Amino acid sequence: MKPQEFSPRVEIIILSWNGREDTLECLASLAKIDYDNYRITVVDNGSTDGLAGGITGKFPQVNYIYSPVNLRFAGGNNLALKRGLNTETDYFLLLNNDTVVEAGFLREMVKAGEADDRIGLVGAKMYYYDQPDTLWFAGGIADIRRAYMRHLGIGRRDNGSFDKAGEMTFLNGACLLIKAGVLKDIGLLDEDYFLYGEDLDFCLRAAKAGWKLYYQPSAKIRHKVSRSSPPLKKLKYRYQSWFKLMSKHTAWYWRPVQWGNLLIEFIPLVIGYLRRRADFRREKV
Repeated sequence: MKPQEFSPRVEIIILSWNGREDTLECLASLAKIDYDNYRITVVDNGSTDGLAGGITGKFPQVNYIYSPVNLRFAGGNNLALKRGLNTETDYFLLLNNDTVVEAGFLREMVKAGEADDRIGLVGAKMYYYDQPDTLWFAGGIADIRRAYMRHLGIGRRDNGSFDKAGEMTFLNGACLLIKAGVLKDIGLLDEDYFLYGEDLDFCLRAAKAGWKLYYQPSAKIRHKVSRSSPPLKKLKYRYQSWFKLMSKHTAWYWRPVQWGNLLIEFIPLVIGYLRRRADFRREKV
């Protein structure tokens, strides 16, 4: 790639909370990308695992920000975004620390963003880390009126069925490229979400403001995501976020449909959790 072909400045923001080895592996993969005009900022959300020393020793060029408390996903990203908006930065990439990227992923994401002034958010094709031929995210769809959000392709082998780029109604925050103009238009991530929902909320706000959400399948990464049913505490936060999303983005008369769909989703998740817990107890006996 010729550097002058893709000149927009990108700031890559990575959050880490006691995930030293994952973060260092992510940084090692970023060191091999074929896009030149970028800076990496790692926000340390109050870790106690010696991350600062690992970055200083192996990646001294990385901008390191330490927060003495865990600001969670929205607050940690906002800490870096606020500073970055005061610089000559064209795009911000939110990237989970437990990801490994392919060399051309950022070039392809920026290419998609530059193709249309109204494309404000760009998402990548994401695979499970331990099964790199199995999809975790190949675009997303969301209908907040029905309390519905899904990853396309999740759990399926990548046979080319999800290679069509195009507009989506949801993009996952694990790898999300954001034009600086979007942030100036709609503001930062909503820090009222404790866990989950921040990315969907941001996508909904961007779409309402007229920005396009675009899936770029030629941008590929791997994600160390768990495929087991979430524990009850995570389920609690998940549904707390749904309640906030519904209240913030829809009228009250959608509640019967929303509650019904959430209940349909909730029951099998709880059953799966209880089964896993019972199996674990039997194994210990």
